Amino acid sequence: MGYDLERFVGYVNEGLLCCVCRDVLERPLQAPCEHAYCSACISSWLVHHHSCPEDRLPLDLGSLKPLYRYMRNDLNRLQIRCVNAGQGCEVVCSLESLHTHEDECEFAFISCSNTGGEYICYYCGCPVQVERRGLEAHLSECNFRSRECPNGCGHTLLSIDQSQHNCVAELRTEVEMLRAEMLCKVEEVKREMESRLDSQRRHMVQKESQLKNDVEELKVGLGRSRTLPKNLNINNFSVPPPFLENECLHA
Repeated sequence: MGYDLERFVGYVNEGLLCCVCRDVLERPLQAPCEHAYCSACISSWLVHHHSCPEDRLPLDLGSLKPLYRYMRNDLNRLQIRCVNAGQGCEVVCSLESLHTHEDECEFAFISCSNTGGEYICYYCGCPVQVERRGLEAHLSECNFRSRECPNGCGHTLLSIDQSQHNCVAELRTEVEMLRAEMLCKVEEVKREMESRLDSQRRHMVQKESQLKNDVEELKVGLGRSRTLPKNLNINNFSVPPPFLENECLHA
């Protein structure tokens, strides 16, 4: 959708109007036939049509181009009222600088910044929206503003919870949480140590089994060495005298 024509001050050339919504071009694109459209308008149109909405010539997204420079310059120079004119803003600026102004406009409605720390939903954080110019006053009295407990317990409180805050109960709860956390860590370390001991036990059992097998093999080998023939004596073997050896050679 384009910019409402009623927001502009002075004459607006018809060539700067969107051919679909008939408002002033916003993020304009141009067809080969030179008709111009808001980017959102022509994208929606081409979902159901394949032609220019003005002259019905064939058209697709790939053929769309940026607006001619001279037309873009004319568009940027148009004078427009702030979107917050209904709240009292009297600023009239160029279309080119509109977003810069509206991002800082004192009449714009913004959400309260007190979300209650970790609170992110509507029901837990402050749901109020105020004008930017009134934000500071709202924050000074917002029920969701946070500050440290005035009694020194160290807890951060929302104003809405201050009347129900009990330092002793809060500290007791915190101690219990720390105790539970510590017990969890002790159990975790205990499980880790037991796992390591089990692993070492299995390793020792494997080593013991291996050593037993080695001892058994040694016993078997030793037993075999003791069963050699008792009548085997190297003294029973005789060596022929040297002269007999020589005679054998001459023969």
